[in-house]
Amino acid sequence: MKPILEVKNLTMNFGGLKAIDNLDLFIDKGEIVALIGPNGAGKTTFFNCITGIYKPTDGDVNITRPDKEHNGKTQRINGLNPYIVTRKGLARTFQNIRLFSSMSVLENVMIGCHPVTKTGVLGAILRGKSTRAEEKFIAEKSYSILKKIGLEMYVNELAVNLPYGAQRRLEIARAMATDPFLLLLDEPAAGMNPKETQRLHDLILKIRDEEGISILLIEHDMKLVMSLSERIYVVDYGKKIGEGLPEDIRNNPVVIKAYLGEEVEINA
Repeated sequence: MKPILEVKNLTMNFGGLKAIDNLDLFIDKGEIVALIGPNGAGKTTFFNCITGIYKPTDGDVNITRPDKEHNGKTQRINGLNPYIVTRKGLARTFQNIRLFSSMSVLENVMIGCHPVTKTGVLGAILRGKSTRAEEKFIAEKSYSILKKIGLEMYVNELAVNLPYGAQRRLEIARAMATDPFLLLLDEPAAGMNPKETQRLHDLILKIRDEEGISILLIEHDMKLVMSLSERIYVVDYGKKIGEGLPEDIRNNPVVIKAYLGEEVEINA
């Protein structure tokens, strides 16, 4: 079976700076894979390249949707607009929380459904029977996602009023509303206390095991990374310096050296 995501020789230059340097990576269906590295290593730039925010200078980003409808067809998604990448089944969260703070929790998730809706501008203006039916479906779908995430008690709360950990999980709920086959999480545990991090750990496993969504994770919490990931890629200055099973990465001297000076416990 083909990988659902295969990145080959990905390069991203900003003037004379090579932020990503011939990086290779793949993810198989059902995997939880981590991308780690010191601050400024190029991890978020990598996410931006494969989700359409940046157009890579060179290399290939290929996806193979795992559903029968697409029959194993591989597509190259380099340089596609972010909303098109989302429609093709890749969804992401960001380092900094990007919720619509003055909208309700339910409305935030409903907005996530927008890339996969069928109603056009005319339908939204005329609000015919099909438009109303789709709106009802979206509201019900969004509430169902909130229940799966454990946020249904906040359904009518403004997003800004949620506890910090719940806001992080709401971002994941909104990403799930796009019906992804691959979810990219950019430092989802940032700022969380141990109890919130454990809840996040359990949620990520639930999303993979119950929803069938594969996960690509950027994270500095090495305890979380080591306990969740089947495989780990390590980057430094945009170059891959290690890959393998958690136990391989934990004992890799090149990885340990790259983290010297960082407040990161590799042997977590």
